[in-house]
Amino acid sequence: MATVTVKNLTKKYGAITALDHIDLEVPQGALVSLLGPSGCGKTTTLRLIAGFEKPETGDIYIDGEKINEVPVNKRNIGVVFQSYALFPHMTVKENIAYGLEQRKLSKQEVEQKTADVIKLVQLSGYEHRKPKQLSGGQQQRVALARALVIQPKILLLDECLNALDKKLRVEMQAELRRILEASGITALFVTHDQEEALTLSDYVVVMNEGRIVQMGRPFEVYERPRNIFVAGFLGKANFIEKTDATGKKTVHCIRPEKVNIHEEMPQGIFFEGKIEFITYAGNITTYTIDCDGKNFLAEEQNASHSAKFGTGTKVYLNWEEENCLLMEE
Repeated sequence: MATVTVKNLTKKYGAITALDHIDLEVPQGALVSLLGPSGCGKTTTLRLIAGFEKPETGDIYIDGEKINEVPVNKRNIGVVFQSYALFPHMTVKENIAYGLEQRKLSKQEVEQKTADVIKLVQLSGYEHRKPKQLSGGQQQRVALARALVIQPKILLLDECLNALDKKLRVEMQAELRRILEASGITALFVTHDQEEALTLSDYVVVMNEGRIVQMGRPFEVYERPRNIFVAGFLGKANFIEKTDATGKKTVHCIRPEKVNIHEEMPQGIFFEGKIEFITYAGNITTYTIDCDGKNFLAEEQNASHSAKFGTGTKVYLNWEEENCLLMEE
């Protein structure tokens, strides 16, 4: 296990600034997700830490040791790519053992370490298969095992679940978490999938336009988004503009699951509207409610097979004041 520290890191590609003076601290043994839209700088951050790219400014440290000038093959970093990059002519066992053989370990050490990691990723019995004989999830495990077997200080995962279908992807999220916890390794995980970041991570780093916008525990970042971008990117959100007595305008955020829907007029402050659309998604029903030209989203956990309210129903909306969050500029 190791800590990763990034200080004042900048990377440019011609006139484009991919990273703009970012600072990042990855605690020992933590799984940290870099989350953001395409082009926000998350993969560039991984490539700089791995040594595939060099920064214009800034420093990268592993366990307090500056590694800016350390070659890629000397950084002791495991990388799992989106494409898996398995050798098609090699078996599962040969793919996994490759990195150990390049390090000139004894045959006995290679055999033992390879067997241990195959067991860890639950691929026993598949040792002699070629990649084309494996499912997507099994190929992903081979790629992960190949990165783990060299016992790297840190593990970098670049959108490595993207190629999987929805059901398998959800299953592999839990499996990946199990494997990383069992190995105790520090990991940085790049994703643009909000649900994936919340599910997998000890910490979520939200990035936009080459900068870190917010970092925190998944619960903190979701429940207390700092600004409109974070609130809108990390899940669904309703935004409300308010004007105080001095004329100052502010923007507030309320999550759809925090919105209460009533058929009868409630006490206190409320919005009146009409249900325009209903989206059924199994365990959740999402209502789109038109309140005098402004649409609100409200979500309810399904207790039965049908929605509680119908399209065209007149309803009233309110929420607890502490759930309506003031957004920074």
